[in-house]
Amino acid sequence: MIMQRKLLTTGTTSKNKKGRWDGSVWYLDEFGERKRKAFSGKTQREVLDKIKKYIEDFNDEVRATGSESNKPLRESMQNWLEVFKFPTVQRTTYDRYDMTAKHQIYPSLGDKPVGDITSADIMKVLNEAMTKGMSYSSTKKIYNLLSQYFEYLEKGGMIDRNPMRNVELMKKANFLSAQGKENKPQNELVTTFSPEEIELLKAEAFKRYGNGKPKYKQAAIFFLMLNTGLRRGEACGLINSDIDLERRVLHVRRAVKEVNRRDGMEIGKGQEIIVGPPKSGTSIRDIPLNDTAIEMIKRLREEVYLGEDAPLIPDEDGGFLKPMNLLRRFYRLQTAAGIPKEEQKVVHALRHTFATTLINGIKQSDGSIKSLPIKQVADILGHTTTEITELYYVKKDNTNLEGLTDAFNL
Repeated sequence: MIMQRKLLTTGTTSKNKKGRWDGSVWYLDEFGERKRKAFSGKTQREVLDKIKKYIEDFNDEVRATGSESNKPLRESMQNWLEVFKFPTVQRTTYDRYDMTAKHQIYPSLGDKPVGDITSADIMKVLNEAMTKGMSYSSTKKIYNLLSQYFEYLEKGGMIDRNPMRNVELMKKANFLSAQGKENKPQNELVTTFSPEEIELLKAEAFKRYGNGKPKYKQAAIFFLMLNTGLRRGEACGLINSDIDLERRVLHVRRAVKEVNRRDGMEIGKGQEIIVGPPKSGTSIRDIPLNDTAIEMIKRLREEVYLGEDAPLIPDEDGGFLKPMNLLRRFYRLQTAAGIPKEEQKVVHALRHTFATTLINGIKQSDGSIKSLPIKQVADILGHTTTEITELYYVKKDNTNLEGLTDAFNL
């Protein structure tokens, strides 16, 4: 049976024993057989250029030998994801794209020829997501992925019409109303820890056994996060040399992320961790350290210190701790602290609590409120805009406003 040729990898390079560079690209030929195209050159750059040219020619040939609009969406979209998205986005982002396509799009549209898909077909997918109780953000991911895919087809002249042009995502208020849910203001949805909950966590976190050994591993990391706004992956990615206690500053330069294991492009069993840049360019930042943050760093180093180039919170092998393991530890701590399961929060709520406290402020003994401008808080958190900080990180709190106008009688 004749099949559509398909790239399996985006190319790899390595230096051989003779000092030259080798490269390869794996692909499926028209008979479904796995084949390898080899390259060689004096420099890595030369080999990478050859690979890039080969992939471009390969894709041009695929497009020339078959009409994209006649292919099943599953085949066309998956090829687009693997060839165009995989090399250009972070692995965590690609995993999300891949899962959205395979679990939310392909079951309804996967077997339909691309050129036959209508706006009504796409609206049906979005409406089904809503009626099944899927969140608005997850439904929006379906919409955005389909928009990117059909825009690629349209720009490449591979379809006569773009069905997404007549599709509008339902407004959030209407979406939630259709699900029988209340459309609360975004700042009321922000999850934070109350002062009472923080005290419960502190009281439990630093308990020790009779022999003096800490009851909980590296529990101080949660209070370092509470006082710096670190993301979970950023906390796991900290190495000791990122911390300058003399200048009271912490440098965020990397993050640990968990991604699906893959054999080529195929998803394997379990997950693996990758260590790379944090979420965005603005996430690379310096964070000032207060007294509590410094105390927590010292506690962590007293518990385990493997050198300046080692993680601040290493795993049992001295490597980077998995962010999921940090989350599991946090849930266990909340349970032991007596916080009911239905009231427990993810680690990210520590970041919300930090931001909310800085912006809403703390009432001083003279009745004034000490707070930070939102721009400064956005910079500390590594946000690209202050709107993100204000909308998604600050829980509305009017308690500190009580009595502020007592001296302003008009």
